[in-house]
Amino acid sequence: MSRVAIVDYDMGNIDSVVRAVEEVGERPLVTDKESDFETATSIILPGVGSFAIGVRNLRQKGLDKILARQVIENRIPFLGICLGMQLLAETGFEGEKASGLGWIEGEVVKFLPKTMGEKIPHVGWNEVNTCRASALFKNIPAGKDFYFTHSYHFVPRRNQDVLALTAYCGNFISAVQKDNIFGVQFHPEKSLRFGLKLLDNFFSAAL
Repeated sequence: MSRVAIVDYDMGNIDSVVRAVEEVGERPLVTDKESDFETATSIILPGVGSFAIGVRNLRQKGLDKILARQVIENRIPFLGICLGMQLLAETGFEGEKASGLGWIEGEVVKFLPKTMGEKIPHVGWNEVNTCRASALFKNIPAGKDFYFTHSYHFVPRRNQDVLALTAYCGNFISAVQKDNIFGVQFHPEKSLRFGLKLLDNFFSAAL
């Protein structure tokens, strides 16, 4: 059983992530304490809300530096969910222009509808199609539906960081990976069977 540190930075949806982590047999700890991150075998950054507020909360608690030490320097496996994925970017424009963690090159921008039927925010189930092999999607068939709720999306600068695409307002990036850093725009904790499988894959990759 791994020690899963779930980042507490006052940005919502943590309870559902905790329940999902427990459901796949892991031991979650919601924390903002450096000592807990130092003993964690994996880290999850969840979150719903504004990019600017999210990154401000991380910095006010000193979590940006704590996480960088563990994830970038010590290479602890990391999963960003929804806003947590977006905060990996260099820059975001939700609320106001703000600098993100900058772990994956790119920016977070608002959806621009391509058709009359495309409403913002993008809420509900949609297909996720992987662009390359990754342990995160092991034994998850291509084109399975996951649950989304967001108005902004991450545009990475490097194609090699793109892991999966979803069709809405054209195509947008629904998952990224750079070394030990994973991010998903959808909510695996709300995505039933295959969401739980994705979390289980993440923890297996973290061993």
